[in-house]
Amino acid sequence: MVCERMVVALVALAACVLISAPAMAADPPGSVDEIYQTDEWATEKHVPVIDCPDAFVPDQMTEVVVQVGKEIEHPNTTEHHIAWIRLYFMPEGSPFAYEVGSYEFGGHGASVDGPNTSTVYTNHKITTEFKTEVPGTLYATSFCNIHGLWESSKRIALAE
Repeated sequence: MVCERMVVALVALAACVLISAPAMAADPPGSVDEIYQTDEWATEKHVPVIDCPDAFVPDQMTEVVVQVGKEIEHPNTTEHHIAWIRLYFMPEGSPFAYEVGSYEFGGHGASVDGPNTSTVYTNHKITTEFKTEVPGTLYATSFCNIHGLWESSKRIALAE
């Protein structure tokens, strides 16, 4: 009898949630690229900025810096922060991109005492190195816990 009441209560709760939940979008995105936002990094604090040479010396490690909020600082609080940055390289002529790195940021001021009570904060900026023997395009993506997914790209040539 107790189990039956629990099942009835759970079904009723589920029905309430379904009835009160907002309707799903009539036309969900057709592909993942439709859910990424982009803009000019100098005027939009969410865009990941890729800083590196325009041309790489073939087969030589080259430094790449990616950061969010280069021109306009992005907040880093428990309530509003950049959770991660990912960097990819798409070689010219290749059907697939390669992940250069995936970087997660965990310090946003949260502690056992509540939001914004910690002394630990991370900066949403990464520095890495990689090498390539072919030109291509670097893609950076980032995720803001409030404003969603953002992307940018930079074409890379080979130095002569």
